[in-house]
Amino acid sequence: MHKIKSHVSVVMPDPENPRLTERVSGMDHMGNPVEVSVPVERALTLYLNSQEIVTMMTINDYPEYLALGYLLNQNMLKPTDIVTGIDYDDDLQVVVVRTGSGTNFEQKLKKKTLTSGCAQGTAFGDLMEALETISLPEAELRTSWLYRLTRTINTTPSLYLEAGAIHGCVLCKEDTPICYMEDVGRHNAVDKIAGWMYQNGVDAGDKILYTTGRLTSEMTIKTVRMGIPILVSRSGFTAWGVDLARQAGLTLVGRARGKRFAVLSGQERIVFDDDPAAVEEEPARIQRKAGRHDD
Repeated sequence: MHKIKSHVSVVMPDPENPRLTERVSGMDHMGNPVEVSVPVERALTLYLNSQEIVTMMTINDYPEYLALGYLLNQNMLKPTDIVTGIDYDDDLQVVVVRTGSGTNFEQKLKKKTLTSGCAQGTAFGDLMEALETISLPEAELRTSWLYRLTRTINTTPSLYLEAGAIHGCVLCKEDTPICYMEDVGRHNAVDKIAGWMYQNGVDAGDKILYTTGRLTSEMTIKTVRMGIPILVSRSGFTAWGVDLARQAGLTLVGRARGKRFAVLSGQERIVFDDDPAAVEEEPARIQRKAGRHDD
């Protein structure tokens, strides 16, 4: 199992990066001129060796991590596959992941009748099969960690606070964020974390994954495939997300805002070591998306 390297740097959002936002002029509800910051979407086409896999819309701040994480989380790249290189061309908006030999996914492509959604559809059955074979490690989530984490994440300078219209995913150890990724889709943000973990040899067994988005089947599957035993969100759940989490033994914590949260799977990992009465409610000034609705 990968161990985290001592020299690995903590990754945090860079809201000052001029490539990630644009100032756009418009009009407010009173008819007055306004200028707002909006995130910039870019197309990124991913190749695995010579096979075109998918074109994604992304803010494209970490294309190499996104490419690796996508392939790993879609079961197109195995942890045992040897990655010999990752080539990114900013002008062409193309990233190519190269392996030492043909991958399992490429062999399966030859045996299947492909549709327009081949990259996703081909991998789906394998994802579900892999979900049944993964055993998540024992771990714990102390409520004191959870309370401190949610406040720290919600007050960290981020692209969300700068421009909105974006999701964030954060890899944490106890009550400390160590890799905070943002993107226009939460699936991109979590894939970038997966790629970062793979590249830096980070052990998933004692980590917590936090997301600003809903706890869907997709988020559950990706978290389990990454080997992370605890998934936390400030938003709500879907029924299939909860069902899959229970099957896989994943701890699923949703609606985590201020002192409040709900656990619908893996309750045995929760350690109640803090008094909720001593925890402040989430101030309105730091309320993020889904503060009032599970969207």
